[in-house]
Amino acid sequence: MKQATIRNLHRDLGYFYLGLIITFAFSGILMNHRENWHPDKYTIEAKAIEILLPEESQINDAYAENLAKELNINDKVKRHMVRKGKFKMQFENTEVEIDLKSGKGEIIHFLKTPVISQAMKLHKSTSNWWIYFSDIFGLSLICIAVTGAMMVKHGKHTFKRRGWKLAIVGLLFPILFLLFLS
Repeated sequence: MKQATIRNLHRDLGYFYLGLIITFAFSGILMNHRENWHPDKYTIEAKAIEILLPEESQINDAYAENLAKELNINDKVKRHMVRKGKFKMQFENTEVEIDLKSGKGEIIHFLKTPVISQAMKLHKSTSNWWIYFSDIFGLSLICIAVTGAMMVKHGKHTFKRRGWKLAIVGLLFPILFLLFLS
């Protein structure tokens, strides 16, 4: 491939996907921390409650549904769990967390955070057209990476002299994370 063709392809794909790269990177950072806080939601109301919970073994789907009705939450339970001494129920825009021993807890109502919640939907979307577009985007990122590696042809900073070493180190990071954090 000609040097000018490689540069043009690299440049044009980079320009075309610039907005998507920034959006995916931004929402990806937010998604990495979704267990610690709710980047796509903001609290509009937090209400303290106190409830006598049954034994942990008796907390099941039916109990969660009935408790939701008692608490006047008119939404289907997405999930419920007992974790770290707390009973948690999650709905589309509401969460309930109750301490198993004391029965004290709170109901938190959320609204979607504009822009952030839409950006995070990009990572969660299962729409066929979005999946195909994301596949094309992934292939284009590979093309951007390969053409970028091929652009420097002369000198001590070429891919043949130096770049391949950095590329291997870059490949090792996700492999090490998969091996040690799985």
